[in-house]
Amino acid sequence: MTSRRLGTHGPAVGAIGLGCMGMSEFYDCVAEAEALATIDRALELGMTLIDTSDMYGRGTNEELVGRALRGHRERATVATKGGIVRRSDDPAYRAVNGTPAYLRAACDASLVRLRVDRIDLYYLHRADPNVPIEESAGALAELVQAGKVRYIGLSEVDAPTLRRAAAVAPIAALQSEYSLFTRDVETNGVLHAARELGIALVAYAPLGRGMLTGAVRSTGELAPDDLRRRVPRFDPGNLERNLTLVDGLSAIARDAGCTPAQLALAWLLAQGDDVVALPGCERVEHVEENVAAAAVALDAALLARIDALFPPGAAAGARLRDQRFA
Repeated sequence: MTSRRLGTHGPAVGAIGLGCMGMSEFYDCVAEAEALATIDRALELGMTLIDTSDMYGRGTNEELVGRALRGHRERATVATKGGIVRRSDDPAYRAVNGTPAYLRAACDASLVRLRVDRIDLYYLHRADPNVPIEESAGALAELVQAGKVRYIGLSEVDAPTLRRAAAVAPIAALQSEYSLFTRDVETNGVLHAARELGIALVAYAPLGRGMLTGAVRSTGELAPDDLRRRVPRFDPGNLERNLTLVDGLSAIARDAGCTPAQLALAWLLAQGDDVVALPGCERVEHVEENVAAAAVALDAALLARIDALFPPGAAAGARLRDQRFA
């Protein structure tokens, strides 16, 4: 696995990381033994960026990652996030809290669940509209000064917010949805601002929440509580239009000698050395398939075919019903 640096002075991580969210919630969760084996295999293959959040499974995903890293903590760059509030008595409840006091408490709780002395990369999961971003970013910087966090990041902020945060604290990474289906960061100024500021772009949902792999052909295949049942791109009508694009991607992948998932990840890595792909994986075989994408070479002709098939805005349907939460 080739490595890429998070920001100007941040850590070097594998060009493809491991998103752990689906191991605990939102998708077809797996048994813990399989999840632990998946994280272990990812580290073996150079997927050193291990990503979670305190809102995934309401803390249970962080606990899972903490158990997975026992004995080889030094192999991983552990990333987690704070700022989205959930409640145990209402699984559907979501709120945003970016106050310094809340972020300090959230970080302390994450340290305990992850069983680490310091978090490698700590993100503000969503900007709080009621708290100036300078206050939230300043609180994250204080966590670095306190030795609880090595580097800080933001998730899903616009370009002006990113610039304001970077003016008060060094930001190593910006996590945003970025894929062939979601190319918004190319057109809304976010990617340009990140590059101007020397901030890496960590691209989550790079496989279109599984649709770009070609494996999901109907929502009937999904569990009743699967997040994708609430994603407009999987709605009737939109799904069929999007699968036409996926079929085109599969044809290009056959010509390139790889799987559609590998092609989608290789395309993303080809967008710049400051882009890190963060696919969610729950199974060892998917980790092995994704890692191989780093070795897929795309020439100008293949990239042109992909871009012609997936121009910005090609996907039918919004990426989320509520853009505040993933």
